Amino acid sequence: MSVLEARGVGVRRRRRWLFQGLDVTVQPGDVVAVIGPPGSGRTTALLALAGRFRLGAGSLALSRTPSLGHVPEAEAPEPVFTVAEHVRERLALLGRPTKDVELHGLDPQKQGRDLTPYEKQVLGLILAALGEPPVIALDGLDDGLDAGEQQKLWELIEQLADRGIAVLVTAREVDPDRVTEVIDLGVLR
Repeated sequence: MSVLEARGVGVRRRRRWLFQGLDVTVQPGDVVAVIGPPGSGRTTALLALAGRFRLGAGSLALSRTPSLGHVPEAEAPEPVFTVAEHVRERLALLGRPTKDVELHGLDPQKQGRDLTPYEKQVLGLILAALGEPPVIALDGLDDGLDAGEQQKLWELIEQLADRGIAVLVTAREVDPDRVTEVIDLGVLR
């Protein structure tokens, strides 16, 4: 059973289509990449697929609401909260007891404003996964990360996929062998 199904999805801004005709079916554990150059509408497409952006065309069916990982314009760490405070707050919002959470090397006392781009991505994945969503959306997989950090982030994404969580990512480009499907916005324009 799919966790996300988009048919003919499109988003307009003013009188111009950012993209249109997007069709995708996402199964549990899939990793789907939305690629394109800066300004191509990757973040908009990601948010549209996550049900967080109004569609100009098409239909979107979700099994449950996706969770956002690090999406700078929509979901980013609070500057003065520490990593540990972010985790405690998210657990409280979910109505779940405080528990030990694997921080994947993050310093629990580091504040949001001091996190590197890689650390923001990792914290976003940790927080998003706490709600056990069917889908996690993650923006800018290659923004400001070196090759080693990208590799470690892919390993975390693969762990989530192995748990049956589908992951949507945006990037300028991606190795097609790492993902289930690539949505190239250059083709949808």
